[in-house]
Amino acid sequence: MTSSSEVPGFYKKKPSERLDYVKKFADLSDEEAKAIGGYGALGEDTANRMIENVVGTFPLPLGIAANFMINKKEYMIPMAVEEPSVVAAATHMAKGTRSNGGINADSDDPVMIGQIQLVNLDEPFKAKEKILSKRKEIIDLANEQDPILVKFGGGCKDIEVRVLDSETGPMVITHLLVDCRDAMGANAVNTMAEAVAPRLETITGGRVYLRIISNLAIYRKTRATAIWPSEFLGGEDVVDGIIEAFAFACADPFRVATHNKGIMNGIDPVVIATGNDWRAIEAGAHTYGQWKEGHGSFTNWEKTRDGNLKGTIEIPMAVGLVGGATATHPTAKACVKILDLKIPGGASELAQVICAVGLCQNLGALRALASEGIQRGHMGLHARNLAVQAGAKGSEIDKVAEMLKRSGTVRADVAEKFLSEIRET
Repeated sequence: MTSSSEVPGFYKKKPSERLDYVKKFADLSDEEAKAIGGYGALGEDTANRMIENVVGTFPLPLGIAANFMINKKEYMIPMAVEEPSVVAAATHMAKGTRSNGGINADSDDPVMIGQIQLVNLDEPFKAKEKILSKRKEIIDLANEQDPILVKFGGGCKDIEVRVLDSETGPMVITHLLVDCRDAMGANAVNTMAEAVAPRLETITGGRVYLRIISNLAIYRKTRATAIWPSEFLGGEDVVDGIIEAFAFACADPFRVATHNKGIMNGIDPVVIATGNDWRAIEAGAHTYGQWKEGHGSFTNWEKTRDGNLKGTIEIPMAVGLVGGATATHPTAKACVKILDLKIPGGASELAQVICAVGLCQNLGALRALASEGIQRGHMGLHARNLAVQAGAKGSEIDKVAEMLKRSGTVRADVAEKFLSEIRET
């Protein structure tokens, strides 16, 4: 066993050699090391190219949310997630939309923002005017960096310039507005920002520091909307309860944080399953909730004249089908195929699918909260996990899970007690 985490040339070692070192460092058993060191469908070579210091992979359950009809197209939606009840809730709530034609969704053009920060400017507003006077030149310079993107109808479409006050003084921030087509766009946008930066220094006499994409993709929003019959949800009293729960989220930051987390419970698993950057989606969504006017909820819920429930979601959704893990991860590629996404246009379609799942997921949580409570369904599904954790095997798992649900006490110690009782009989 070794006690030092300082390993010269650790990055040069083979994955198996790194795993062996970690095994000794942490005193892992052979079984524990084997649990870490598997590669599944990804394969060791691919994993070792994707990130640094690879020792294995971390698998997640991959479920399929059925019943989705979005823009009149049928979908079975892959979701990679570890939390019980998520896939079940999305599947059930999608079913409730079908009697009213399913879910309708649309997307903005896939425009991302590249930011270039200029400082050390004596007259920041005059610098802003100078930059705007060179708009076409700046756009052309940006587009020279990616002629392929331009060929397919994308590229830098416009610029914006903002003057900010900061703790270190005024800053002039130039935004490149880049249509990324079917890519998420980080590489293309960052390359354009890097290329334009020296020219902005020449134009203004300022100093550039940051030149980087923004994950607050306000020009790349996606919307989805659907109507659920009150009878499907349990009656108008349940609809009224959902509206009250939504009003609570609109009024209270402590509640809206959990309300929006429930929406991301549906969004993140689809983003992960298709190899997209769930961290960028999370960052953009939560910042958008603070930035936009009005309340911070990503969704809106209202009661229709005939007592049914209408839900709408609007959220930035910068996902792609070109580049990144989506193009290299075998499981992600298979998930894209399940969704029947094609280029061109597939990235926007994927964004609409993701938002539709987020909308259904939110309703699943709100309905549970407004009726029987969130724990009933959640802990019922959690019972099987606790049975396995207690050591149940084969048919014992379902027996212990059923006993836990009947008892109303879904806890690890109770699962162990029930398993002992089963084995004693």
